[in-house]
Amino acid sequence: MDIGTPIGLVLGIGLVLASILLGSDLTTFVNVPSILVVVGGTIAATIIAFPLRELKMVIGVTGRVFKNPKQEMLGLMGFLLECRKASGKDGLLALEGMTEQAPSAPVAKGLSLVADGTEACVLQEILATEQRSIEEHHRVGQKIFNEMGKFAPAFGMIGTLIGLVQMLATLDDPSAIGPKMAVALLTTLYGALMANLLFLPMVTKLERRLKVEMSNLQLAMVGLVALNREESMIMMREKFKAFSPGDGEAVDALGS
Repeated sequence: MDIGTPIGLVLGIGLVLASILLGSDLTTFVNVPSILVVVGGTIAATIIAFPLRELKMVIGVTGRVFKNPKQEMLGLMGFLLECRKASGKDGLLALEGMTEQAPSAPVAKGLSLVADGTEACVLQEILATEQRSIEEHHRVGQKIFNEMGKFAPAFGMIGTLIGLVQMLATLDDPSAIGPKMAVALLTTLYGALMANLLFLPMVTKLERRLKVEMSNLQLAMVGLVALNREESMIMMREKFKAFSPGDGEAVDALGS
């Protein structure tokens, strides 16, 4: 698991809460109507802006940012080497039994194709299609989070305007002006926090994650073509080392 994402969220939220508690009571910064305006408005605008099919993509893509890239790559290498060991013992048809253990759908599909005797060039074309699909999912995820990063502050401002209107409607009561102004400003705070602590960082995270996904898919292509050609495990390890130059010893230990 990539602990950077949860650590960043906990640290960011913790520091904001600490700054609040050092200067006032936490309840001063909690206002349910403001939360409803910002959160509800951001979700509603996102649903309007994007089709449901694309919104569903975000769920799967978001979960990937919590995975550890290095361990994921080594795990994929180890799995491909285990597949080579199985095919060396029982032939390529043995790969059919490995598909359920595959770390991803493209790898499982690739194993089925290799087991069916698909030519290497055709295999690469099919996996290239999978690559474009994965890239599209990530780009959609980035686009959605980027737009949510715009919507949240906008609805924060809308909530502030609502609060100001309510405040101006009660100018005959000077004692209510201060509290209503504070509530009006809370929506701007909520919108800014959501955008800069969650949505916009996720755009950057998904961009970096896309590079990892593409690298892993390239690794899978190399491994699957090697399985197709029944190359030796030694040759496969040497090819894998190009994807992880600093982990030569770890790669040598895989599948042994």
